Amino acid sequence: MKEFKDKVAVVTGAASGIGRGLAEACAREGMKVALADVEAESLARAERELKEAGAEVISVRTDVSKAEDVEALARRTLEAFGAAHLLFNNAGVGAGTTVWESTLEDWQWSLGVNLWGVIHGVRTFVPLMLRQGEECHVVNTASMAGLTSGPALGVYKVTKHAVVSLSETLSCELTLMGAKVGVSVLCPGGVNTRMMESERNRPAELQNPEGAGSSHPVVAQAEAFIQKLVAEGMSPARVAETVFEAIRAGRFYILTHEDWKPQVRKRMNDILLGRNPC
Repeated sequence: MKEFKDKVAVVTGAASGIGRGLAEACAREGMKVALADVEAESLARAERELKEAGAEVISVRTDVSKAEDVEALARRTLEAFGAAHLLFNNAGVGAGTTVWESTLEDWQWSLGVNLWGVIHGVRTFVPLMLRQGEECHVVNTASMAGLTSGPALGVYKVTKHAVVSLSETLSCELTLMGAKVGVSVLCPGGVNTRMMESERNRPAELQNPEGAGSSHPVVAQAEAFIQKLVAEGMSPARVAETVFEAIRAGRFYILTHEDWKPQVRKRMNDILLGRNPC
């Protein structure tokens, strides 16, 4: 997909972070944009500010973990714009401690948003794109945590590894069909977002029991490392530029941080050489 002007983009997690950067990039490309997010106030602000900048946008409050919300997003997009050409399954959260200490609520919330959100997006929008018969593209946001191994962040990593595999399979299937729908998986490193503040959007029914958490030093070290990565991270606007460059080039893997590639290579070599992780 190389031409974007007057096409329609759908962005989940659009109220902040990478999603907001992607939405702004879509607007600069002359696209009509459907903004989706669970955070109503920030979503309304994003819609207002993009409209003030001259963009043609709508906003739809969406909990991507719910199939009916994503289906409603598709209906609203079609009602407003008549099509969907570019889908960013981007909404994501971070939760959990060690694999065994993470609560069922941590697993359910993270899997619901990070993985089921992508599943719902693909199941809802790809059939629509195929029926349109036009050039379209799907970008699923994973993470470098979906390409590497190591201690801590297990819940998050499980979801992101799954998104990478889902995306690879989807790309192969659409390619073998000769479909006009391209696929990319975005695997960013540290990006300056509010990911570490995800708890602000955790549903009441998935709040952790009192006393949940971990005092394990590995977890504390990992959290401090991630906090630093995020605080010093790449801007969402730069990530969005990289994503559009990749879409135009038809590139599947979008790795924003060159300095993470040795860790990806190490994991691949561990697998091929039969070495244990860590």
